[in-house]
Amino acid sequence: QVQLVESGGGLVQAGGSLRLSCAASGRTFISYLMGWFRQAPGKDREFVAAISWSGGSTAYDDFVKGRFTISRDNAKNTVYLQMNSLKPEDTAVYYCGARLGLPLRTTAYDYWGSGTQVTVSS
Repeated sequence: QVQLVESGGGLVQAGGSLRLSCAASGRTFISYLMGWFRQAPGKDREFVAAISWSGGSTAYDDFVKGRFTISRDNAKNTVYLQMNSLKPEDTAVYYCGARLGLPLRTTAYDYWGSGTQVTVSS
């Protein structure tokens, strides 16, 4: 079992930046692939980015590639999502997830946080 808590969301103007954090507790953090997902009102939860156990492999949704960067600090049991050049279309609740095995690019993660709201104004 692993518990995930997201933070760092908020209101930002288009073109601005935010950094989301997801702190994990429970079983060994390095055992898990970590991912970020988002869900806008009336839409399904969608994949944003994911990172492998050591951080050596990453995957991104095409819509955020080049603007968002996922990273992890295994010493701090934390995964980050740096979001730059934000657009109003990025407005959503952002969730982090943990998964024991591959693939990275999937929404079928084993554990989820409760989410943090990101709102981008135009």
